[in-house]
Amino acid sequence: MAVDEALLETVGDSGNRGWLRFYQWDVPTLSLGYFQRHEDRQRHPPSRDLPMVRRSTGGGAIIHADELTYSFCVPVASHWDDRASTYYFAFHETLIEELASYGLQARICGEPDRVPAVEESFLCFLRRAEADILLGGHKVGGSAQRRRRHCLLQHGSILLRSTAASPELVGVSDISGVEIEALELAERWASRIADRLQLRLHTSQLGETEIELAEDWQRKRFGQENWTLRR
Repeated sequence: MAVDEALLETVGDSGNRGWLRFYQWDVPTLSLGYFQRHEDRQRHPPSRDLPMVRRSTGGGAIIHADELTYSFCVPVASHWDDRASTYYFAFHETLIEELASYGLQARICGEPDRVPAVEESFLCFLRRAEADILLGGHKVGGSAQRRRRHCLLQHGSILLRSTAASPELVGVSDISGVEIEALELAERWASRIADRLQLRLHTSQLGETEIELAEDWQRKRFGQENWTLRR
């Protein structure tokens, strides 16, 4: 989380350059959405003992186990740039195209039934939003955004397989029987994203500036209980 915050902080310092990052987690971890109450994790017994972090983006809780996480940081014209909403569909529609290359027919959710906030599921993958990705009626992909000055961070997760920490969820392979490895998916999907958004991708490593900023964000925010337990 701290690395993504560092990338968001630095993305506007280099013209139109952006960051597209794919990653997985060392151990199964629960990430709370920015607005969620930490006490609500008690509503989900299978994940109670997992390490917990809080994202800077909204949405429901995600069990980061057998899934692929991505972050996308890019400058936008203004804090309220309407074009930013198109990134949801750019990422999700290209993922649907990539899944189709495996013979899988996923689709965009479309306008879901309205659910009162007090009745929303604790888990992100049991919620529905217009741009979510459904496979066999189950949500397997979703994203959330945050804007900071004239820059945007989009977080997303693709559920690959069910895990003991979230047994009520099913991933791509559980639904289809098709095994897709995270690294292969990231590489192939990134190419489609680049074509869709007319980007030129360059593989890179974090520089000293990004590493130092990430360490600073970890010390003052993401590693602090007053952030994780703030709600």
